[in-house]
Amino acid sequence: MNTITTPSINSNQALWEKGDFTRIAATMRESGDALIEQLGITPGLDLLDLGCGDGTTALPAALRGANVLGVDIARNLVEAGNRRAQQANLTNCRFEQGDATQLETLPDRSFDLVISIFGAMFAPKPFDVAREMVRVARPGGLIVMGNWIPNDPTLVAQILKISSAYTPPPPEGFVSPMTWGIESHVIDRFTHAGVSTARISFKRETFVFKHAGSPSSFLEIFRNYYGPTMNAFDAAEKTGRAENLRQELETLFRAQNRSQHADISEFHATYLRVLVEP
Repeated sequence: MNTITTPSINSNQALWEKGDFTRIAATMRESGDALIEQLGITPGLDLLDLGCGDGTTALPAALRGANVLGVDIARNLVEAGNRRAQQANLTNCRFEQGDATQLETLPDRSFDLVISIFGAMFAPKPFDVAREMVRVARPGGLIVMGNWIPNDPTLVAQILKISSAYTPPPPEGFVSPMTWGIESHVIDRFTHAGVSTARISFKRETFVFKHAGSPSSFLEIFRNYYGPTMNAFDAAEKTGRAENLRQELETLFRAQNRSQHADISEFHATYLRVLVEP
């Protein structure tokens, strides 16, 4: 396959290159592996992981014998993913920079499985994302998305909700990534891409974050390395509300922690798993 290139930095790329999502991804590995196990990956399967980060789902798939291409908008995450694949001696897994809304260098019908776990949902132009996922998937294959759900009471949806209250209003025409967690919106996007409603299904699932530290120290990782919360704190600093934001998030992280141990934190986050048969 040809290398995917992105000619200039857009706002979505800037958001995810601003921090270092690998610090959060490190707490998600077990759930990433469990999800791939559920999908029944077989050797030789061609898999595209969109918005792949540093390989939370891409590496487990490659370890099970799939030929994996990970695509992410953030150059730092692409570099981190390739390092992880090299360290694991995985010659069947590579990462490239690209935009989920325009995968023009990838041929039609080239992947048996297209997955995007909390990745492509953040790309702009959701109808273009759905179109591209359907275009590159082979007939008889499968598209799997994991998307956070708006107003869900669990950790990540609440982090994003709280953070959005401290950031300036988005530009006109902006479509919230959280709309990918609404079934009717997902159906609309994939039916516009040519998939019948009967071939789109949904499940509520849980992703677990395990952090070797207190809830407060996990919050600091989000504050310092997660683009949306970094932007929220930047905006809150300018309006003198940074301490209010910190206190809201501190309360959230403490309430959501399921661990009984002082030196370990565990958080369960509900998401919408989307299954599409193109």
